[in-house]
Amino acid sequence: MTWSGAFSLLVGSWRGRFGLAIIGLAVFVSIFGTLLAPYDPEASSLQVLQPPSFDHIMGTTESGADVFSQILVGTRVSVLVGFAAAFISAVLGSTVGLASGYYGGWTDRFLDALENWFLVIPTLPLMIVLARLLDPSLTVLIAVIGLTSWAGTGRIVRAQVLTLRERAFVERARALGAGDTYIIRRHILPNTLPLIFANTVLIIAVAILSEAALSFLGLGDPTRISWGTMLENAFNSGAPSAGAWWYVIPPGLAITLLVLAVSLIGFLFEEFINPRLQKDSGEPAAADELAIPLVQKES
Repeated sequence: MTWSGAFSLLVGSWRGRFGLAIIGLAVFVSIFGTLLAPYDPEASSLQVLQPPSFDHIMGTTESGADVFSQILVGTRVSVLVGFAAAFISAVLGSTVGLASGYYGGWTDRFLDALENWFLVIPTLPLMIVLARLLDPSLTVLIAVIGLTSWAGTGRIVRAQVLTLRERAFVERARALGAGDTYIIRRHILPNTLPLIFANTVLIIAVAILSEAALSFLGLGDPTRISWGTMLENAFNSGAPSAGAWWYVIPPGLAITLLVLAVSLIGFLFEEFINPRLQKDSGEPAAADELAIPLVQKES
């Protein structure tokens, strides 16, 4: 199975098509949301907490702002934080996993202990502490989420590298005089990319939820509108108790749909990597079919 097979897996499944459609729509809205918004999302008016109408299809906020416009503009923060934090997590986790698994020895012991520390410490409380200590901004939010969610990727990459470094094609390259940098770049890293990519997709969903949680707790960027800050403002203004469901359901539903779409794509890539999860024949795949698809042949 190749990368074209992975694309076929996504397009050929309703989960893949649904996930790609929602993610594509979110990316489009994040780019052109300010142009698509019918009103200024920060403008106030006397129409406070008005239900959906022809003028405001999703109602208004406690300050009279248009909820639909805020949903469109707030998409940018969720998409940006999700992808940027996942990228930081993937780079950091892959680097630690590659170094730990390939070099072994004291390097492996130290980095493995560091991974265990991040895995044991509850992630959300750690994010809250770091976000509270630092100045609230979008950059800080991305850094906090990315720097606290890399350990899972590092552990997965380390386990894969431990098996790859003993493979015959790596031993042959080492015997021919190839250096560690060359071996990692040409043989180890390409064969761990499917795992890194699949895990990174799932981290995007975690990052989106983390941003919403931190913003809901008042630790987000106060200068930017996001789905999390919308929920924070809704609860602070007493919208749920006032029956203003239109102020709570749209941002909550937007977060749910985007996280669901990303998670579906991540699970499909897990099936691409591990054929045991596929149910084409209704029976688990044989043990010899569980190799990573892009591992080099030892001919």
